[in-house]
Amino acid sequence: MAFDREELNRILDLYGRAVAAGVWRDYAMELGRDAAVFSCFRRATERPEYRIEKRPSFRRKQGQWALVGEGGAVLKRGHELSGVLAPLERKLVRVVE
Repeated sequence: MAFDREELNRILDLYGRAVAAGVWRDYAMELGRDAAVFSCFRRATERPEYRIEKRPSFRRKQGQWALVGEGGAVLKRGHELSGVLAPLERKLVRVVE
């Protein structure tokens, strides 16, 4: 399982803007058989602040995309990546202003 180029560009664009704003400092990607996960860190030594997960097995149920918080709770789930990234985009706009 992997992210396609368009998905990865969208995620890395958000990540780059968050780094420029000083919110995130590191990231990690895990590409497994069942899921692809992009994790965002405030500091490299901490647990990820957010995880963006792509699980195609959930495509017909709640949507293949999920935004998971630091505690492991699913904050947003959906069929479209843009909808799942929307809470992070709004939070980033407030940080920059």
